[in-house]
Amino acid sequence: MTPQRVAVASLLLLAGCAKVVKPGDPVPGLTRQQRDRFARGKTVFDSTFTPATGLGPLFNATGCGECHEDPVAGGRGDEIELHATAFHAPTCDPLVEEGGPVAQLHTTPALKQALGIDSEPVPPSATARAHRTSPVVFGRGLLDLVPDSEILSYADPDDRNHDGIRGRPGRSLDGRIGRFGRKALVPTLREFNAGAFPTEIGVTDPEQPTEESIGGQPIPPGVDPVADPEITQDAVDLADDFVRFLGAPTAAKLGKDGRRGRDLFSQIGCASCHIPKLRTGPSPIRALARREFPAYTDLLLHDMGPELADICLGIATPQDFRTEPLLDLRDAKTFLHDGQAASLEQAIERHGGEAAGVRDRFKALPAADRNAVVAFLKAL
Repeated sequence: MTPQRVAVASLLLLAGCAKVVKPGDPVPGLTRQQRDRFARGKTVFDSTFTPATGLGPLFNATGCGECHEDPVAGGRGDEIELHATAFHAPTCDPLVEEGGPVAQLHTTPALKQALGIDSEPVPPSATARAHRTSPVVFGRGLLDLVPDSEILSYADPDDRNHDGIRGRPGRSLDGRIGRFGRKALVPTLREFNAGAFPTEIGVTDPEQPTEESIGGQPIPPGVDPVADPEITQDAVDLADDFVRFLGAPTAAKLGKDGRRGRDLFSQIGCASCHIPKLRTGPSPIRALARREFPAYTDLLLHDMGPELADICLGIATPQDFRTEPLLDLRDAKTFLHDGQAASLEQAIERHGGEAAGVRDRFKALPAADRNAVVAFLKAL
């Protein structure tokens, strides 16, 4: 057999033996040391905090795993968060001085006794509120490595191709391209993960070592007995590695309807924003470097119309949302950023703005074809 044929045969063998990634699995190809950090990071991710170990005094959850648990660690949760900001066009005020943009919904007993409150008050200057579900964090390490140049290649803010879709990148406050969060504000997975400890659990870490205010007012003395930072850098690093190493789940095998739905998904324009595959750039972690993976997002902001509008954040207006990665939809029970769609069909029909044409084409399909699109999505 010639060397060329050996190479082709090897590629075919590898393709036939490609590892199926289930929800919660690490990306294939990690080293033994990386798999060990993944396992140790899962322990941190699943930890439950108490006031004696740093919880609160304001918090949304007692640990990462409380909000990312279904069907496994790293999945979605049934908690609904409350966010609030003020939009004074063209500027967005995150109301940090008043406790925004995330209003924590729970308090520790000590804080409740001191102030008589069960949750953080909504900033009085807010012009809008928003509800947010907890999404899966599968494949986020791969999304983190998609080069900025690839994200920008999908942007079309002036709609030069006249398809009605005007994607533009989100930006962090310092101008870097954002890719995490429903409004694409956070540019790196590291910042997103480290920020979740103080924001969601009320646990300070070496990267954010001070507590937030309570509705813009100082935290009363004595209600938070643990010295800052309340979690070690090693623990933050391990939790970050767990999320970073979570794989993007492999889609279920498609039947005839699902294959038809996959074709229709592209034909009616869904894939213009929910781009099926992205590719990572270079990385010192070989298992993450230069890998094509199922993403179903362009990581861009799109105007989704007035029906879905809620808060602003960064450069994202109330109507702007980052394209949601369509990962592990098979396990979802509700849909959209606020969980208000009870079915995939309802979620599609609530799309507006730039997605109005795609929505209308979906609604115009015969019932069998609409069902085929849903069958495809339920396999993801």
